[in-house]
Amino acid sequence: MIRRTPFVLFPFLLCLSLFAACGESGKPASGEGSPEAAEQSADGDVGDPSGFAPTAGEASIEELRRLRKPWTGDLDGMAERRVLRLLTVYSPGRYYLEDNGEEKGVTKEMAVRFEDFLNKRFGKKTVRMHVAIIPLARSQLIPALLAGYGDLVNAGLTITSERKQDFDFSIPASRPLSEVLVTGPTAPPLAGIDDLSGKTVYVRQSSSYRESLEALNKEFAGRKLPPVDIQPVSEYLEDDDLIEMVDRGLLPWVVVDSYKPKLWKGVFENIAVRDDIVLREGGQLGWAFRKNSPQLAAAVNEFLKHNREGTLFGNMMRQRYIQDFDYAAHALGDRDYQRFLELQHIFEKYGEQYEVDYLLAAAQGYQESRLDQSKRSKAGAIGVMQMLPSTARDRNVDIPDISKTDPNIHAGIKYVAFLRGRYFSDEGIDHLNGTLLALAAYNAGPSRIARLRKEAAGLGYDPNQWFDNVELVVAKDIGGETVRYVANIFKYYIAYRFAVAEQANRAEARERAGLGSGD
Repeated sequence: MIRRTPFVLFPFLLCLSLFAACGESGKPASGEGSPEAAEQSADGDVGDPSGFAPTAGEASIEELRRLRKPWTGDLDGMAERRVLRLLTVYSPGRYYLEDNGEEKGVTKEMAVRFEDFLNKRFGKKTVRMHVAIIPLARSQLIPALLAGYGDLVNAGLTITSERKQDFDFSIPASRPLSEVLVTGPTAPPLAGIDDLSGKTVYVRQSSSYRESLEALNKEFAGRKLPPVDIQPVSEYLEDDDLIEMVDRGLLPWVVVDSYKPKLWKGVFENIAVRDDIVLREGGQLGWAFRKNSPQLAAAVNEFLKHNREGTLFGNMMRQRYIQDFDYAAHALGDRDYQRFLELQHIFEKYGEQYEVDYLLAAAQGYQESRLDQSKRSKAGAIGVMQMLPSTARDRNVDIPDISKTDPNIHAGIKYVAFLRGRYFSDEGIDHLNGTLLALAAYNAGPSRIARLRKEAAGLGYDPNQWFDNVELVVAKDIGGETVRYVANIFKYYIAYRFAVAEQANRAEARERAGLGSGD
């Protein structure tokens, strides 16, 4: 599991949203917002006699630094500062960047509409207030809000009594919904909710689903049934990712809001929505903000009355962002998983030799070739790890023949270790993030990723963290390919971890039962 810093201070996307010269459409002027432009204007005047907000290129560095500092207050203070910081998660459909760097998604369009609403509310026509979007991991949203690094959270949070102890919610932004179990092709038969007793369910610790499973365990305890084994899953995985993993057989089941599987009808065709296995009924989603914010609460509630789900605009937003995109393949299908088992010992051998997690290396091999040594690319890359022979022959790898599986995997793992050691071994980079950055470099080139790390640091991101930090700068500079490459490898990595752990648990259970290690 990746350990993150408590929260990212103030990402560059905020600067883009805040300082873009926005018209009524809220779209930034093209060609603005580059770090080079910001550096060139570091001594410039932030004020603009025309009354429009300066662009990122026109804003002073000191102004950007001021805005990265923590601040707490109500809507009047935000109006004076001319910015409301909206926290969300980076997820296809909700908030994401297209290959050209343009912000898209439901949250983006709601932010533009909310910005117009606020400016009309305050009577601002030229010197406008801006809604700046800050994408974070789910586990960072509330800590960042409470510490003053954001003002409002729009990320599909379920309103719960536990959460309301720490912060306030808007009026419901959604219709009532249920939390249900979604099962996939690897799930054993379940007659009802009681059959979850003693079973493992993977869930984000920050989610309302974890609260629901804990409530179910209390009920099971009262009836002397074994509890659900609640296991944490990475906070980087959104519900859509988890549904996808169930659909592909990477997980047997997952708990999600009932509407989410319906959004992907016709895309995820191997899932079953168990409407008879309900963990919470009547839940609703809301926007979150700090306590003692009556002005913000009033504005948000008034806005949502006319723009939430059930209104024309709210329903239109939901429909607009149901779209096709590349989904992870089925890494644990019978044929593919058998190939993993056949190659597992090779990945283990070289992973241990070069201190690369062998499951992460196997996940990369699956992303590159589906673990198929016979694969050849048009560019001349070959084998499981899709390496160019020239790269393998280079003195930093020095494996002249990668036509066979063993040396091919050897070369790929050695090259990842070389990239990590040469470019991503600074103090402050943990081992896993160093490997993730090396994987990005494997795909896009080490010099490019090293340069983008430096840009990330200058733009308020943590250069030592891939997800939600360097990843976003890479998305804007390169496009979606490298981001998807690392994201898919991370999904396969988690899938392999689950599968290997399940194998170990099964073997242990068989040994306890005196059945040996056979199937």
